[in-house]
Amino acid sequence: MRPFFGYHMPTFTFQGVADADLFGRVVELAQAAEKAGFDLVTVMDHFYQIGPNGDEDEPMLEAYTTLGALAAKTERVLLGTLVTGVTYRNPAMLAKIVTTLDVVSRGRAVLGIGAAWNESEHAGYGFEFPPIGRREDRLEEALTIARAMFTEERPSFEGTYYRIDRALNRPRPIRPGGPKILVGGGGEKRTLKFAARFADITNWFGGLQEAAAKLQVLDRHCEAVGRDPAEILRTVAVPLMLVDAERDKGAALAGIPEDRRATVIPVTVSEGGEILHRYIDAGFGGFIFRNLTIRTPEAVARVGELISALRSEGAPA
Repeated sequence: MRPFFGYHMPTFTFQGVADADLFGRVVELAQAAEKAGFDLVTVMDHFYQIGPNGDEDEPMLEAYTTLGALAAKTERVLLGTLVTGVTYRNPAMLAKIVTTLDVVSRGRAVLGIGAAWNESEHAGYGFEFPPIGRREDRLEEALTIARAMFTEERPSFEGTYYRIDRALNRPRPIRPGGPKILVGGGGEKRTLKFAARFADITNWFGGLQEAAAKLQVLDRHCEAVGRDPAEILRTVAVPLMLVDAERDKGAALAGIPEDRRATVIPVTVSEGGEILHRYIDAGFGGFIFRNLTIRTPEAVARVGELISALRSEGAPA
């Protein structure tokens, strides 16, 4: 299997780009990612910008409107959120939205979902923000409903927070079995337990040692529910910023706000390959790069060199 690569857009702030031209830049980057060999393009499901990505009042496009428009501008990449907050939408409606994205994109939709966390935008938009335990309860029910609506003709479900009664979801998803489900977050007691039951893909942040430890936890949860861990693609967000040569690293860091430089690692293509091989050896099959540091088609193409190099080696996923 070949390594899987995602290009994530957590910011829509581009110097010198007016609001009327904002989506054009997003399209430009998504198409560059597709050309470079990325498998997945994702956007955030937030209404305010979040730290440390930027200031709260920076532009933030609504996720599913953006993804639907990107479906018409791309041909191959999967499209989804990293990730939708469970508190933001009724889960049956969310399943309908993602199914529609799957139809519009001819089978390229991914349902990325997590427990939500940003209290500020909940308050601003009037969404209830219950304690984390109840948000996790909602996440479990939402995943149950989404899976049922993707795979069953007229599913019903009665939970504590959500219910459906012989729910119709037509047209049916284009992808057999419905859109892939990406469970975001690395909570070891519950989130990874849900991932073992429902996820086709997982994603979390963190250095190699921390991330690899979560792989072992996920394996244990899979064993408890009788699922083959190999069925789940494990991805990790990597803070790599590719440069052409060693001498370019200082200039590359200088272009990053000072308070964010500690989270960025400038590397050459060969150095990036060495780092990703360590994750592959630990058991990861995919990597998410972010447009916080990869903000131009040229920068995206440079990551494409890394993608091509790793795949040409036949690296196991």
